[in-house]
Amino acid sequence: MPVFKIQHITRYEYDRPVIESANQIKIYPYARPDQETINHQLQISHSPSVHTYDDYWGNTTGLFMVSGQHQMLEIDSRLLVRTKMPSINPMSASKPTEWDQIKATASKEIALLDLAKPANLRSGNEIQAIVEELRPLWDAPALFIQRCSEYIYQHFQYKKGITNVESTVDEILMHKQGVCQDFAHVMLQMLRSIGMPVRYVSGYICPNRDGVRGAGATHAWVEVFLPSAGGWVGIDPTNNTWVSDQHVSLAVGRHFNDCSPVKGTFKGPANQSLFVYVSVGFEDGTSFEDRTRVQMNVEEPLAPRQDFEQSQQQQQ
Repeated sequence: MPVFKIQHITRYEYDRPVIESANQIKIYPYARPDQETINHQLQISHSPSVHTYDDYWGNTTGLFMVSGQHQMLEIDSRLLVRTKMPSINPMSASKPTEWDQIKATASKEIALLDLAKPANLRSGNEIQAIVEELRPLWDAPALFIQRCSEYIYQHFQYKKGITNVESTVDEILMHKQGVCQDFAHVMLQMLRSIGMPVRYVSGYICPNRDGVRGAGATHAWVEVFLPSAGGWVGIDPTNNTWVSDQHVSLAVGRHFNDCSPVKGTFKGPANQSLFVYVSVGFEDGTSFEDRTRVQMNVEEPLAPRQDFEQSQQQQQ
């Protein structure tokens, strides 16, 4: 069972003082049997009190405020976590008769029904055509899920800077380019279009020595509800692989907005920039790093004491 050392820094910098910064964080490890939190330290500049609670999806969520004037806000999360391989292979456990079981189980649980409902898209017909091509009726659900992942991996180019946190599935389908967050959203729509309960997962991918897409950065994938596998099973369309002991989960939800690592608001006539640093280290000292800087709110002039949304960070 591998042990990973992960550091995740989110820093907001302002070109003049701001006040009343209110923030929400979902950077606590998700409670699940295949990962164990050995140690987690969280340091936030200005030392605010953090109130934590479990949200609707079971994510540990932190809320805090910084009320005094400040020109920088930094959130530094340091995590030591042990992971293990899932106990069940979905490809060997899933059978064609499982479609009926999925439908029957989902019809009895409101949360599963919500996670099985597709979004209303302009490109809905395009998604439906892709799905119909990939799903012969006699296939087991796990095989269909794997083919959806393969389709995204083969037809979409992994490229940073094309999309952002507000990009829609319609836009992603048009560009056929993006990052892990985009590919997860496309796969959510594909699976939900035939009524499968599926959820978005945010976290980190801890690469092997061969490297993977999104290595050393915040990552995203999907989990599908499969009764044959005992519940939720993860698949990573960015790397076209079932989730393994190389994935560390932070939060789950219907889409990215339910799982955003950091978001919030502040008051003040300031432009902001966002800096994100992620380091994933192995027990032998080898580490992978990713740095991202984004400039926000560049319009001038800004009226004093207005509310502005803290920029969220796109998952790579």
